[in-house]
Amino acid sequence: MQRRDFLKLSVGTAAAAAFASSAKAQGAVKGIRIGYQKTGVLVITRQQAALEKHFAPLGIDVKWVEFSSGPPMMEAMNVGSIDFGAVGDSPPVFAQAAGAAIVYAAGQPITNGQGILVPKDSSIRGIADLKGKRVGFTKGSSAHNIVVQTLEKAGLTYADITPVYLTPPDAGPAFANGSIEAWAIWDPYFAIGETKQGGRILINACDVTKTNSFFIANRDFARNHGAILQQIIDVTTAAGKWAEQHRDEVAKSLATITGVPLDIQTLAAKRANFVVGPVTDDIVTTQQGVADRFHKLGLIPKPIVIRDIVWRNPAA
Repeated sequence: MQRRDFLKLSVGTAAAAAFASSAKAQGAVKGIRIGYQKTGVLVITRQQAALEKHFAPLGIDVKWVEFSSGPPMMEAMNVGSIDFGAVGDSPPVFAQAAGAAIVYAAGQPITNGQGILVPKDSSIRGIADLKGKRVGFTKGSSAHNIVVQTLEKAGLTYADITPVYLTPPDAGPAFANGSIEAWAIWDPYFAIGETKQGGRILINACDVTKTNSFFIANRDFARNHGAILQQIIDVTTAAGKWAEQHRDEVAKSLATITGVPLDIQTLAAKRANFVVGPVTDDIVTTQQGVADRFHKLGLIPKPIVIRDIVWRNPAA
């Protein structure tokens, strides 16, 4: 693992004097790299240029890097290629088990917008019918957790299915042409599969288990630049509050930034949760259950303690 060295710069704007003093004590940064996917609060934050407007007076640039799923984002964060990003529940579990340099910075309950799809004319009518079937999902993603917990609900085991590990862009065509018989996925791909690729919702994740998404930070960035990290969280939180009240505008923003058609992003935006909050004890407990389950199945090599990498703002 490589540590990232941040360049010093002087901060001298009166409007940001209080923040600048705190940042200077830690060593100010030249730029911030944000990892995002095709949906969620960070897309809105980018569309509004909210972070750019906030950090411009401090001479801090913001760079956006898109990822197709959480696992490659965690890899990039581990080596210091990005500083902050949003993922589902499983990627940070796999990353922590591999010793990645990450911390949980904020949390977000998932209320809808992910689950398992089957073709509309499929004979799969219930969870038990997944036995013996080819189920596609991204390894180490939140969809991976949904598959595991869905099988448990029906009394099945991971060995009862044939897992087919595919990235979302590869899984969509595989689902459409019948190469996989079920697809575990999240929005906007969930909405695409449902409306454009002949999918029928077998199960919504919220009907199976309680799930969360997370805002993750590079460990060294969080340790050395906690004041800046808190500002990123605060700006993102404000964007989330706005999004909760402006879902039609959110859909337009999502479509503009990601290139996913407006009707798809409208469906995704209508059922999404944009509220950003702290990583509470309840969220930690839920996430620990995910980690323990993956270890029991042999999907991660060792047990981990989620609380060990939950970031707390020292200034709070």
